[in-house]
Amino acid sequence: MSDNNNEFGAFMSGLLLGGIAGAITALLLAPQSGEETRKVILDKSLELKDKALETVEEARQRAEQAANDARIAAQEYTQKLQDQAKGLQEQGRVILEEQKQKITKATKGGKKAEDDTKE
Repeated sequence: MSDNNNEFGAFMSGLLLGGIAGAITALLLAPQSGEETRKVILDKSLELKDKALETVEEARQRAEQAANDARIAAQEYTQKLQDQAKGLQEQGRVILEEQKQKITKATKGGKKAEDDTKE
């Protein structure tokens, strides 16, 4: 997922720089007066600024959504692990109780055999 974000950022940077370079080249080679060229440069720079801000906002929203998705996935995974731990704990209790019963039974059996041999 991180690679996708890096590739997207590199793509957007390249797109923005390419747009700026193309706009500047077109403006410098255009047959206009200096005043008209400055006005066009100002208009284009404002337009590019707006597009850059829009792109940054979209990237921020995507990052927030990715963070939210990761948080939800982590919560679900944590809950799953807690449920598994509870299940294993219960299994451990059952096994422990069975072993206690076997030990008690064996102890009683041993005592009875000892008593029988004394008689």
